[in-house]
Amino acid sequence: MNRTERIILTILACINFTHILDFMIMMPLGNYLMPHFSIGTSFFSLIVAAYPITACVSGIVAAFYVDRYDRKRILLFAYAGFLLGTLCCGIAPDEWFLVVARVVTGVFGGLIGAQVLSIIADIFPYEKRGRAMSSIFMAFAAASVFGVPFSLYLANKISWHAPFIFIALVGTVILPMINKFLPPVRSHIHATVQRLSIMQVLRQIFGDPAQRMALILAGTLMFGHFLLIPFLNPFLEFNKGFTKTQTPLVYMVGGVASMIASSFIGRLADHYGKFRVFLISVICSLIPIFIITNLPDYHMWVVLAIFGFWFAASTSRNIPVQAMISTVVQPEHRGRFMSFNSSFQQLFTGLASLVSGGIVYTSANGEIVNYNLVGYFSVLVVSSTIYLGYLLAKRQKLK
Repeated sequence: MNRTERIILTILACINFTHILDFMIMMPLGNYLMPHFSIGTSFFSLIVAAYPITACVSGIVAAFYVDRYDRKRILLFAYAGFLLGTLCCGIAPDEWFLVVARVVTGVFGGLIGAQVLSIIADIFPYEKRGRAMSSIFMAFAAASVFGVPFSLYLANKISWHAPFIFIALVGTVILPMINKFLPPVRSHIHATVQRLSIMQVLRQIFGDPAQRMALILAGTLMFGHFLLIPFLNPFLEFNKGFTKTQTPLVYMVGGVASMIASSFIGRLADHYGKFRVFLISVICSLIPIFIITNLPDYHMWVVLAIFGFWFAASTSRNIPVQAMISTVVQPEHRGRFMSFNSSFQQLFTGLASLVSGGIVYTSANGEIVNYNLVGYFSVLVVSSTIYLGYLLAKRQKLK
């Protein structure tokens, strides 16, 4: 790749890093926010859900219109609004202000991911696109390995406001770089592609059994996973006695394990079959879910090993399932469908937080009660994806 292409990829990766980190960091802050605002588990789950549900709505609405405009302008607009919402999170004086700030962040954040991927597809030719995509998706691993632990360090040393202010400050450096180095991306505007009405698009997606099945599979898998995440940190601290300096290690170890798993799972899925690797990965992920939500008094290193295995198994099941899902549409309709797929995953992430918050509650001594029930429900939901995956693989004649 030439210098210009590397600069573009670096900017897009930095955008993705801040975007993903902003979404990820809210859930581990439960053991800071609940005591600070004197709120219960249900209200905290509302704070967590505000972003993904709003991002889902804005992503679906935008999917019908964004192809009419320069992608660079859309990205600048969305990223500026995203940073404003993040800054508002960092200065939130009370819990309701924080909810509104998360809604604002979600409105703009719902536009960013699809624009980043669309820009790569428009700028980079097919023979370079794989490397370009891998550079962008490394931002997820960087957010897990570095972003979340460092943000929790800031929250521990300064206050819970600090991670959001940190993200906003990093973003203010990136924003002018987008304007300066990213070229206009307008080639799609004059493409001679039939523009469908909103109802035609909806009928095209939801009228196709394969596409419906794929959306349900992706959403169910995301729902089962994120049932556990919002109250993971509070459970480890309030119930198991881990300190605020220990819990960030969970995300660091998990991020490293995910990076290792992602380096070879794709090749295994290509060689042995997507559904077979998905099946084994789902089964492997069920064991740590049960252990984590019924956690005995293990040594910290044992706990980290369990979490590392869980993160790796979760990553391992997502890679083949996304490959399976990508087969349900023709290439000319894939961008629109994947935007819907991303929005549905955001929706089910938010719903998982609300459901989890309705199951658990805080006892008089501050412990999280019923977290084991969340684990049982998660095992049930994740197990159901085996059948959904089997139906999709059978329908699409996949191995």
